[in-house]
Amino acid sequence: MVACSLPSSMIAIPNRRSSADLFRSWNLVFVPCLRSNSSSRFVYSASASSRSIGRLRGAPVRFSFTEGDRGSSSAADSSAAEEAQEAVVEILRECGASEEESVYIASNSRGYLEMLIGNVQELDEHSLWGSWNREVAEEGVDLNSCSFRQKVNFVKGILFPSTNNEAFIGKNARRMMMYLSITADDDVQRTLSFFEKMEARQGGLNMLGNRDASFCYLIESFPKLLVLSVDNHFKPLVNFLELVGVPKEGISTILLTFPPILFYDIEKDLKPKLHGLAKAGAEETDIAKMILKYPWLLSSSIQKNYNRLLAYFNVKKIPKASFDIAIKSWPHVLGCSTSKMKSMVEQFAELGVSRTMMVPVITSSPQLLLMKPKEFLEVVSFMEEFGFDSTTIGRILRRCPEIFASSIENTLRKKVQFLMDFGISKDRLRRVIRKYPEMLLLDTDNTLLPRLRFLMKVGLSKKEVCSMICRFSPILGYSIEVVLEPKLEFLLRTMKKPLKEIVEYPRYFSYSLHKKIRPRFSVLKSRNLDYSLEDMLSKNDEDFVRVYMGVEVPLVVPSVTSKDAA
Repeated sequence: MVACSLPSSMIAIPNRRSSADLFRSWNLVFVPCLRSNSSSRFVYSASASSRSIGRLRGAPVRFSFTEGDRGSSSAADSSAAEEAQEAVVEILRECGASEEESVYIASNSRGYLEMLIGNVQELDEHSLWGSWNREVAEEGVDLNSCSFRQKVNFVKGILFPSTNNEAFIGKNARRMMMYLSITADDDVQRTLSFFEKMEARQGGLNMLGNRDASFCYLIESFPKLLVLSVDNHFKPLVNFLELVGVPKEGISTILLTFPPILFYDIEKDLKPKLHGLAKAGAEETDIAKMILKYPWLLSSSIQKNYNRLLAYFNVKKIPKASFDIAIKSWPHVLGCSTSKMKSMVEQFAELGVSRTMMVPVITSSPQLLLMKPKEFLEVVSFMEEFGFDSTTIGRILRRCPEIFASSIENTLRKKVQFLMDFGISKDRLRRVIRKYPEMLLLDTDNTLLPRLRFLMKVGLSKKEVCSMICRFSPILGYSIEVVLEPKLEFLLRTMKKPLKEIVEYPRYFSYSLHKKIRPRFSVLKSRNLDYSLEDMLSKNDEDFVRVYMGVEVPLVVPSVTSKDAA
């Protein structure tokens, strides 16, 4: 399998492959990509080029590469070179290029021509040419037929749609490999072999979703893929995936990160495997999302591991329902061995996380179960830098487990340094983190910075803003448009209070404007009573009525709830 891109006259020669790899590649499809000065791109498959390239069979070729000039090697046999050039011209013309363009590209593709001749000669030297033709015939595939070309185009269409998310596909593939710690079955092993081939090329797995970069390696790893029927296999498979809820644009993600599914029979393979996911507590609406996140869920080894993990958590007296919730949000957990998971559970226990406390940890942040103890302890050490003891660190873990799955340099330390640069001392920041550890997860550019700028824009100094953060740090997470701005406007325009009031009592922003602030203000205004924000809002309903209305019967004033904070 060969893919090369030739901008102008610069020729890039890919590494020569072994005869076995070459045979597998040429078995079904051959895709050279050529590009002229006008950036036109032509893609061609063996279905239309086998006869043209076949004329080169048996032509003796010698190569001489000079140091520093990879593309300057020449073929000793000029006749073979002429035939190769004619073949490329013919290929390009059949793909729609003009005669002039075809000749120009072929004449400026010297290195590519030599590589082409060498690959054909290699087939002949190892007696693979005849074997190639025989195997193609045995599979019943006519590489010269229009139907074969249509099959290639259809497969490329479902694997590489125009809306393909290349970055996500590569990232997910790496994550799947990283978190696998059980013995893989044949399907996963073949997928890993495909990933390794992609990782060895320039761009690595980041190019997994790239049509020109990965299709040839996919065919090389799964050579019988193009033997399958479009109407009787591919289309029903795609329709079935859409039927279970996989969005059309997500199908390519599943197929590229777990290609063996392309060979699965819907009735014998797919439906039973999906039924297995249902046993794990997955609802019909969850299954598609889980497969998109972790296509290896459909492999036998991953599904068998569910029972082993379930038995382990049963011993730990963790409810099955809790474990199933963890799987639905982070299905990669099913690729983790019980021994590896046990090491992380032991780390939690050392921080005082008991069995009952374990449930909210694994349901809100199941990815912690996949961490290496060393990575987890690095976050613990980061917390210890602030003087937190194990009891406090355990409390932070139970309240906000996501922190321990975060990057120290890119997330945690970045937030700390940002706030210290703003003016909050390390000692005061320690108190902020203890009271509001979620602050470490707030985005610096999109959350922290806009809120600090807003508070300063209305007339508060840096010192005053720092004081507010230390008094009531959740203010850093409140929406400007929904919470801060309307409540500040009510304070200044309706209540006629100065800014210093919110500096002294920033918790004012935590109360509901419509259910608590406005009703209590109306009562106090009607009685012409002097009051501070803390006096007005910190008392419960009974105390407020007794102090400001002089009666023992409580006024029906709704108390604040977490949902009312906005």
